[in-house]
Amino acid sequence: MRPILILILTSLTAVPLAAHPHVFIDTGFELILDDTGQMTHVRVIWQYDDFYSLLITEDMALDSDGDGVLAEEEIAMLTGFDMKWDESFNGDLVVTQGDNPVALSGPQEVTASFADGRITTTHLRALEVPLVPGETLIMKAYDPTYYVAYEVTGPVAVTGGGVCHVRQKAPDPDADLRALQEQLATLDAQADPQDAGLPNIGAQMADSVIVICGAS
Repeated sequence: MRPILILILTSLTAVPLAAHPHVFIDTGFELILDDTGQMTHVRVIWQYDDFYSLLITEDMALDSDGDGVLAEEEIAMLTGFDMKWDESFNGDLVVTQGDNPVALSGPQEVTASFADGRITTTHLRALEVPLVPGETLIMKAYDPTYYVAYEVTGPVAVTGGGVCHVRQKAPDPDADLRALQEQLATLDAQADPQDAGLPNIGAQMADSVIVICGAS
């Protein structure tokens, strides 16, 4: 998805972009359990910032009358615009249980909507390995390059059978994090943070969603 974002942002505006990040996404999750209480799927909600939403609707020639409401056929055109993932793209979502990464399917049940000047999309991802009941699951939504900033501002809902305990943890606002933010602010808009000695900066800035399902 990242090359698509870069192409749209650089082609639609002559205004110099600010230092990283360039796109801001309010994120939410729905954790879906089966009848046994086993977590089987994660639904991911992305709500794009106003500016990026404007760029997308202009690029796709949507909302031509400017009333802020998309017709049914325009919603159909919008649906899936951000789901054109290449094989190496992980959907900017990393899930681990214990020391083990949890494999996820590609996006399913894709939706899109537009309200109050912002695009919201959802997609479903299946967990491809069985989880250990009662063991801690950690979910992080982030772009390693921090071109896109994800913040878990939306709900983390649990649906289906069984019970999950969920809490969110923001990055610790320590001196190291503040120094990292200051370094990031000095970068040129088109600079790659990794080239500037800031590898995997997105992971360091990411919120953690900590989940325990099926605990006794």
